[in-house]
Amino acid sequence: MRLTIPTTGSRGDVQPYVALGLGLQAAGHRVRLATHADFEPFVRSYGLDFHAIEADGRALQATDAGDRMLQAGTNPVVFLHHYLRLRAPLLRGMLRNCCDACRDADAVLLTTTAPLLGHSVAEKIGVPTFRTSLQPTAMSRCHPNFLLPEAPDWLPGRGLYNLGTHGLVGATMWQMWRPTFNAARADVLGLPPLPFFGPGGDFLKPTLALDGYSSLVVPKPPDWPATHHLTGYWFLGAPPGWQPAADLTAFLDAGPPPVCVGFGCNHNRDAGHVTEHVIRALRRVGVRGLLLTGWGGLEAPPRSDQFFPVESVPHDWLYPRMAAVVHHGGAGSTAAGLRAGVPSILVPFCSDQPFWARRVHRLGAGPKPIPRKLFCAERLERALRRAVGDGALRLRAAEIGRRIRAEDGVGRAVALFQRQIGATGPSTPPLADAA
Repeated sequence: MRLTIPTTGSRGDVQPYVALGLGLQAAGHRVRLATHADFEPFVRSYGLDFHAIEADGRALQATDAGDRMLQAGTNPVVFLHHYLRLRAPLLRGMLRNCCDACRDADAVLLTTTAPLLGHSVAEKIGVPTFRTSLQPTAMSRCHPNFLLPEAPDWLPGRGLYNLGTHGLVGATMWQMWRPTFNAARADVLGLPPLPFFGPGGDFLKPTLALDGYSSLVVPKPPDWPATHHLTGYWFLGAPPGWQPAADLTAFLDAGPPPVCVGFGCNHNRDAGHVTEHVIRALRRVGVRGLLLTGWGGLEAPPRSDQFFPVESVPHDWLYPRMAAVVHHGGAGSTAAGLRAGVPSILVPFCSDQPFWARRVHRLGAGPKPIPRKLFCAERLERALRRAVGDGALRLRAAEIGRRIRAEDGVGRAVALFQRQIGATGPSTPPLADAA
């Protein structure tokens, strides 16, 4: 089959789908990833087809709306408002480009960041969709929507609260988005508007839903249907031919394992101030630091025997060599930290990050998270002392890492997809036809 995967956002919203795409491609499918133009070299370096549905994702995050979105913390209304404000002016172009990306697709894989985009295009061209997610997005009595906090343990009717959060977030987002989205559907795709209460049918009850995270971290709720599967994480190895820089390996070899600090694709408007707090905390604890500057989350201090700044390093190679990792709590960074088997200190900014921060702490794989708005040297120092000095916590993190490394999330996802299309869909074309 020819499969297209539309997704938007940061690298953490793209990289797992490269891993899944490689698994599907190895099974004989042709896979095209449709995302921001600045990810094209990254996607193509792994041998997947690519189509741009939006321009520079990094520049988008650095806009005023992007900055306000990242500062939303645990307020879902503020987050959704700026998330939609960021994308509304781009929607018609994204729909048009997504339609081009899916022009020869036999099926579309829907993702958390672009579900209605992919669903509408699949409706236009008349092909089936399959749901995928990097977060637990489906309704359940067992956990709230990942954008909202958990109810306190003493609260009666927690199941009703959890169900209500899913309905509230879904309805709020759809009503904020509905006029703009329905107008774009009509103008670009010539489709009728979606109903007042949003899409239904196969969108809400898909024939197959694959969630790319471990059941060890978030167990499957018993009220999810049998067609909804937790496969394990979709991990991607380092790019073909990648080797660490000589100065990086020299730094690692020159002393005890450092602590890695980086906030991924989240930028800080006060990155210099944040970096000062990070350096102060590392010095007080007496540990070396490897600082990932990413998309502007940290500034690069001068290199020394104690500090080594670098823009990015593949986490699967880097994290296992660390004493502990400090990051923002994105789905991809959280997965990599857990798999590495070292303690994780999470500093969540917004979106799903507070959810993953709570899960890591509850698993016993890291100290209590530090919300971005409360981040300071003193709080980071306390968390670092526990992460590097608490033997029980370190043993627990190591055991979780061992169990996650034993999972094969991509392999299970591909097997489930193959079983589904074998039962209900077209057969896989020969590789020669897919080229």
